[in-house]
Amino acid sequence: MSEKAATLTKKDFESDQIVRWCPGCGDYAILTSVQTVFAELGIPKEQLVIISGIGCSSRFPYYVDCYGFHTIHGRAPAIATGLKVSRPDLSVWVVTGDGDGLSIGGNHLLHALRRNVNLKILLFNNRIYGLTKGQTSPTSEYGKKTKSTPMGSVDRPINPISVALAAEATFVARSVDVFNAHLRDLLHRASRHDGSAFVEIFQNCNIFNDDAWIGVTDRERRDDAVIYLEHGKPMRFGKEGNRGIRLNGTRAEVVELGKDGVSESDLAVHDEADESLAYVLSRFAPPHFPTPLGVFRRVEYPSYQSSVAEQIRSAKEKQGEGDLLALLQAGDVWEVKR
Repeated sequence: MSEKAATLTKKDFESDQIVRWCPGCGDYAILTSVQTVFAELGIPKEQLVIISGIGCSSRFPYYVDCYGFHTIHGRAPAIATGLKVSRPDLSVWVVTGDGDGLSIGGNHLLHALRRNVNLKILLFNNRIYGLTKGQTSPTSEYGKKTKSTPMGSVDRPINPISVALAAEATFVARSVDVFNAHLRDLLHRASRHDGSAFVEIFQNCNIFNDDAWIGVTDRERRDDAVIYLEHGKPMRFGKEGNRGIRLNGTRAEVVELGKDGVSESDLAVHDEADESLAYVLSRFAPPHFPTPLGVFRRVEYPSYQSSVAEQIRSAKEKQGEGDLLALLQAGDVWEVKR
């Protein structure tokens, strides 16, 4: 860590651009958390990069004073992959939304995750297309009435966490725009992870889909509606901490401690390396289960860019540096020999 990087503050990451989100948008809270965390990472500003696609969330590169690239719809993970492979020394963050990342960008997101590229992918999920004024997105609820579905959507919503797990992402987590401390902790953990880090962030669009996550954010309800995942700890929740999750084979069930002889020893213990448990937790949804927040899965595998770098090193060791210009000027045809 350089002395210069160690003295950065949140203000150092505030750009001179006017933030143009609707008043009250959840993106403001996420922006504050990202700027705060960037200042705490100990990474020089010139080594931090934000790459985005298209959508309200994708204005992020304008508002954070570091390197950034506002790309095209859904392609941010592909462009970020190219940057990370060519410049592995950079800390590369992808900012996308449920529309940008899971519709036209779904293919690119899947492959960035399965390759285990060392990218930090933040997906803002407000269950709506906000920039194009309130159409259903891939995560909108079944039956959702919007301008594009006046009689109610007949599409089943995508579950971002389940998709990331199926794509073999090595770090999969979820937080909420206004849960500042929780979100910042996850961003720090994502930054330290050597591989694809996927963080879904519940985000409120107060204009086109207000209170999309009210069951999670409402102070009166959230203690009984949310379960915080902590590695190595029994899965307890509830205002009194008297409820928990028990596994009956592969089937999860909500139990009440002290009732029918249930004790803490009966509860499932969260294990971030257990991919089967992670998938079970990803399917939790109200009203039958609390909404999980935290890290669902964290495992270590070789990263894509390190594997590519090793191949290049090995090829140079066997065949020398090579000369692309000489090859291109050698004639109309050339032979590639094994």
